Amino acid sequence: MSRYLLGRVGQAVLVLWAAFTAAFILLQALPGDAILIKFQNPELGLSPDQIAEIRQSYGADSPLWSQYLHTLGDFLTGDFGTSVQAGVPVGQSLLANLPPTLWLAGLGFALAVLLAVAIAALSSLAAFSWLRSAIQSLPSLFVSVPTFWLGIMLIQVFSFRLKLIPVINPGPWEGLVLPVLTLAVPISAPLAQILVRSIDEISTHPFVAVARAKGASRAGVLWRHVARNALLPTLTIAGVLFGEILAGAVITETVFGLNGLGTLTERAVRNQDTAVIQAVVVLSAAGFVLVNLAVDLLAPVLDPRLRLRGAAA
Repeated sequence: MSRYLLGRVGQAVLVLWAAFTAAFILLQALPGDAILIKFQNPELGLSPDQIAEIRQSYGADSPLWSQYLHTLGDFLTGDFGTSVQAGVPVGQSLLANLPPTLWLAGLGFALAVLLAVAIAALSSLAAFSWLRSAIQSLPSLFVSVPTFWLGIMLIQVFSFRLKLIPVINPGPWEGLVLPVLTLAVPISAPLAQILVRSIDEISTHPFVAVARAKGASRAGVLWRHVARNALLPTLTIAGVLFGEILAGAVITETVFGLNGLGTLTERAVRNQDTAVIQAVVVLSAAGFVLVNLAVDLLAPVLDPRLRLRGAAA
């Protein structure tokens, strides 16, 4: 088990390093310069020598390999640099904007799981084949809807048409209803598809037939026998989808004007504030890696066969 844990932790560290390196290379390849965008403004009246001193203070005139090693070392110590546009430490900006994004992503993920479980359960317990087919077609519809379009349509219907949720100055919970729904609907689709497929496969196993022969109801067999065995593939895909839900949260925040990582990222991209973008990329990768690491460690707990396989290896 310790070897399994060390292997997964090593893979997680490797993924984080690769995400950091890829982000650094791509950001350096972008045209433009955040320092020049801010300080070359004629209204500031700075001379070329003063701008050169500012670039030197930020380390922008150092060789790329030196910038890479310096930035990597700072990240390892928890120092994400300084935002050129805001003039404050990037870590301070992340701490201020991270909680709303975590709330949105957490609630969206929870609602996505509930939607997926509801679709799978209704599909399995449907009494008519046409109703089962109709329910199983919902994930295909959900996954084909773009996040930004769904958000705009929800605002149009629930805010402008029905006037149920105000767009301007909504309450703390009212303001989360539409963003959470926007985030959850597309994410629930692959979860529901995997769960329905797993339930159909597990339902063909002999132990299910034995439970039915003993007089257990369809619902009882589903919740007591089938659900736990069908959970593992769904849990695996859920870990993968967490990275997508973080990306979706950034887009959703922009559509609904929420002050989270989405707003911070959009502003940083517009101003080419590479320090902020780099930190957001690494932070998102860290969240994705940690969730998938937790899934990998939880899988042997749910399925004893994985523990036996790891011991045999």
